Amino acid sequence: MTTTTLEKAPLEKTPPAEALKGVPGLTRPSQPAHIIKDDAEAIAVAEALARDVIGTASQRDQNRDLPVAELNAFSQSGLWSINVPKAFGGPEVSYATLTRVVQILSAADPSLAQISQNHLGVVAAIRTVSDEAQQCLLFGEVLKGVRFGNAFSEFGSKRAVDFETRFTDAGDHVIVTGRKFYSTGALLAHRVPIVALDDQGRAWYAIADRDAPGLTVINDWSGFGQRTTASGTVILDQVKVPKTHLVPGYKGYETPTADGAIFQIIQVSVDIGIAEAAIKDTIEFVRTRTRPWVDSGLDRASDDPYTIQAIGGLTLRLHAAEALQEKAGLAVDAAVAAPSAESVAKAQIAVAEAKVLSTEIAIEATNKLFELAGTRSTLAEHNFDRHWRNARVHTLHDPVRWKYAILGNYALNGVNPPLHAWS
Repeated sequence: MTTTTLEKAPLEKTPPAEALKGVPGLTRPSQPAHIIKDDAEAIAVAEALARDVIGTASQRDQNRDLPVAELNAFSQSGLWSINVPKAFGGPEVSYATLTRVVQILSAADPSLAQISQNHLGVVAAIRTVSDEAQQCLLFGEVLKGVRFGNAFSEFGSKRAVDFETRFTDAGDHVIVTGRKFYSTGALLAHRVPIVALDDQGRAWYAIADRDAPGLTVINDWSGFGQRTTASGTVILDQVKVPKTHLVPGYKGYETPTADGAIFQIIQVSVDIGIAEAAIKDTIEFVRTRTRPWVDSGLDRASDDPYTIQAIGGLTLRLHAAEALQEKAGLAVDAAVAAPSAESVAKAQIAVAEAKVLSTEIAIEATNKLFELAGTRSTLAEHNFDRHWRNARVHTLHDPVRWKYAILGNYALNGVNPPLHAWS
């Protein structure tokens, strides 16, 4: 799919969230997804898609309209298979490019960008832990346009890594029972990877069909930010999953691999995209609508030296976050190519640095918007509060105070970060 093709293909009207309640699943795409050929095309396609979705993103946020048509265009564009290895027919772009793609989409609609996060992470995990036959099968599905959602986290567990969902062996398949929450993308997925424990307490990805009997996705996400990710509840009542789709995810954390860093770096990209959008809206509003302060003696708010300084600081920190994101992406590439305790730790540390700065600039930029743009910017017609709401909710994924601790312990005591999906 070329950039021109994306621009000429208008999106269908997005049905409201209510219209999807009770729907057992979504049909598979009628045509195979496009396959991106290289890093440059991935960026170009992302930019074209962003232009298509940005105009209605605020309305979707206000109405909680799920991005159904937008998501179909996103996954069919080929951007959901960009980390499939070349050996299996994928483009295998650099993770520096992948994160740039997610940032571009996040600046247009961060909910849409976040929906892809777990899919891309699971694709990376399949590369790490699956045997060749399973890789061939699952990568083949992804290249055709199949979307993975997720059913990872659980609402009532003591810690995020404590899972009660389990599966039992039933011959050529397993049977999964449990309940999940924060299941981003599951409602709109074709397949739902479920984190479930075996009888030894090891965590697997049981990749269930979205329409499998006993699998229910409830559209009950009520968070005040990232409102259209449909990150609600998944109920698993004796769900059958063929062993061909049972992925030994635990192997990605038994020895050093880049899996955790990959899950984390995509979070970075979502936050940088939110910050980018907020700064852009701040600049445009100050230039065109904000009145200069009464004591300034100026005709234009954009000539206010304090505002100029503040915009300079925000822009600087945004660019610094982008630079750390690119550096982290290259470190992830190195860890994927040659995983070792050293290369993986370097990737984790680079991602942690980017995570700290991306969180801080997202919160700062979305808050500073109102201070610099003034009271007019708080009017509901602008819906600028969506930037702050999205940043505040998404950056809660994992606490930055622990990232600082990881960075300090590595620098001071040579202690490598722990191996899990939050590190």
